[in-house]
Amino acid sequence: MTDRYQGFVSTPVGKFLAKNLGLPSPMRLDRYTEGAPLVAGTVLLGGAGRLAEQLPEVLGDLGITSTTVRDEDATYQALVFDATGITASPDLHALRDFFTPVLRSLAACPHVVVLGTPPEATSSAEERVAQRALEGFTRSLGKEIGRGGTVQLVYVAPGAEAAVDSTLAFFLSPKSAYVSGQVVRVGTVGSTTAEPVADWSRPLAGKTALVTGASRGIGEQIARVLHRDGATVIGVDVPQAASDLVALVKELDGDHIALDITGKDAPQRIAHHVKEKHGGVDIVVHNAGITRDKKLANMKEDRWDSVIAVNLTAPERITAELLAQGAVNPNGRIVGVASIAGIAGNVGQTNYAASKAGVIGFVDALAPELTDGITVNAVAPGFIITAMTAAVPFATREVGQRLNAMAQGGLPVDVAETIAWYASPGSTAVNGNVVRVCGQMMLGA
Repeated sequence: MTDRYQGFVSTPVGKFLAKNLGLPSPMRLDRYTEGAPLVAGTVLLGGAGRLAEQLPEVLGDLGITSTTVRDEDATYQALVFDATGITASPDLHALRDFFTPVLRSLAACPHVVVLGTPPEATSSAEERVAQRALEGFTRSLGKEIGRGGTVQLVYVAPGAEAAVDSTLAFFLSPKSAYVSGQVVRVGTVGSTTAEPVADWSRPLAGKTALVTGASRGIGEQIARVLHRDGATVIGVDVPQAASDLVALVKELDGDHIALDITGKDAPQRIAHHVKEKHGGVDIVVHNAGITRDKKLANMKEDRWDSVIAVNLTAPERITAELLAQGAVNPNGRIVGVASIAGIAGNVGQTNYAASKAGVIGFVDALAPELTDGITVNAVAPGFIITAMTAAVPFATREVGQRLNAMAQGGLPVDVAETIAWYASPGSTAVNGNVVRVCGQMMLGA
């Protein structure tokens, strides 16, 4: 699917009209291509906290060039500011001192990361206030930066300093092209360490991934990206989609299970399959989902029940069975696909929004209970351009695509890249997070 409006405003006539009428002019985002470097340029480092000294080495190990010395004539692809040394509100001036002089020196599609201390892990009330202020700063900068740029806040718990590499690799690279204005916590729930990654170009080598709803759309892209990163993919979908599913996993040299995930014996069948054929699973992605939209006053019982069953109850039951049978390997990953609708709500989607908010509750409930380095996180997509959204009426579709800081819809690969970051063995300290893949929507983000 393509964004026709974006194509139009890229033409000379379109540029003229957009400029003179004050219309949105979305920039074509730079997305990751296999074999490309994580960062095609230099990262400028700033700040003085407990992570500052290690950052050059961490980025160097990722193959990323960085510097702590600003050159007025240089252009920077990314900025990283260590704000963990900010312990009181007057210290916040360091943000202005670092960012203001350099923002005009950024390349197209830049990436900005601010590192902080989780407010709940600070040592004084003054520090807690100052660290919480970072959220307002990064969310606002995300809406100012323009030119296809992204801004994130990563709270790093004390003791988790050595576990930030996978998160920096994701947020500094084009893999996070449509993720902005997000707050991520590293090391706040469960482990504060991470498994070493031998090859950052194939971080999932030797891993097995189970993806539900894999035959088309976002699920297909999840399968492709996990395969690209080295995983063996087991695709799951309903029997009606079996031909597409088989074709996909054959192309990816993977495996498949054709069943209805809401079936009474579905969790047991899935657990038996992954244990018998693969010796367990390392990554579980609960992507399968449906919509049955109606305003609540007109909502029939079957519309309500089917959405809750597919989107929420099935992931709960499947996860519980996999864990009970020991089918999720140590340092395993469980990822739920929520939605911005579960955060901001949507007219005609009380059932869908309830199910997707429930996915977030599922993450909150399960994260502190997991052991053996297993994590659970969720993505919450906003407006993603798919065959389904292409059928949405033009006016509604245009509002959905433009009502974010990037003035455009995302692509299925944007959701898949975020899931691949969660899936990395280097993301063991990333647990209990919900990241919105929405271009920083103006509402609910």
